[in-house]
Amino acid sequence: MLAIRSLIFNAVFYLNLVVQMLVFGIFTFLGPFWYVWGVGQTWSRSSLWLAEKIVGIRLHVEGADNMVDTNCIVAIKHQSFLDTFAFVPNIKAGMIVLKRELTWIPLFGWYLLRFRFIAIDRGKGRAVMDQIVEKAASRMANQDRQLIIYPEGTRKAVGAPPDYKYGIVELYARLNVPVVPIAHLAGLYWPRRQFRRYPGIMKARILEPIQPGLPRPEFRKLLCEKIETACDELLMEVAQEQDPPPFPPTAIARLEELGVDTANLPRRN
Repeated sequence: MLAIRSLIFNAVFYLNLVVQMLVFGIFTFLGPFWYVWGVGQTWSRSSLWLAEKIVGIRLHVEGADNMVDTNCIVAIKHQSFLDTFAFVPNIKAGMIVLKRELTWIPLFGWYLLRFRFIAIDRGKGRAVMDQIVEKAASRMANQDRQLIIYPEGTRKAVGAPPDYKYGIVELYARLNVPVVPIAHLAGLYWPRRQFRRYPGIMKARILEPIQPGLPRPEFRKLLCEKIETACDELLMEVAQEQDPPPFPPTAIARLEELGVDTANLPRRN
């Protein structure tokens, strides 16, 4: 039954994306930016609604008051495709960094351009960071924007050892804006590289902003500690639930490191 619900959700999820792009297309390309971002928030909310109604994934966000509406960097733990849109309703005017080739895709790419995201040429090596800083600073100068970043760069399994890249440190130092960390366990409910979706309450925490001005090493350490500590706390909370989703091996290993008895917890590969 879980497999069937997951299959139905995946089909409806992408159908919803295509339908909304077609329905809102002309208004998106003609409307002001606040309307454009509103379209993205509408799609995000509708996708979360589908996830709740079809497969039983409910999002519960703590600390919403910590989100900054002015210029800032939003640093999100990356575990799943779910975390790429789950927090869009909490962000006033977000922008993400993406490879420019995505903007060449008909219709979808046009949307990306209209959202004024930061398209980069990854072939330029170290100059890529200069591209990001220049474009982000320009957009922030014209309008309050929130730069959405995944500090580890790629999706990590729940409980896997963290690997925070230096890029977030450089952006923090050069843009001189607060960083809002977000911790969550999306990978328990929407695992990477799997089509199954598991029901449950996906807890997430928007943590207190890290203000600009810290030395680079101190900021990197603090960011990692804040996000990983919150993720550990959330993981232990889920492990105590009456009917938790199955845990991957990395989550089981991390729980055991934290002193949690995992003998009776459900598991998945």
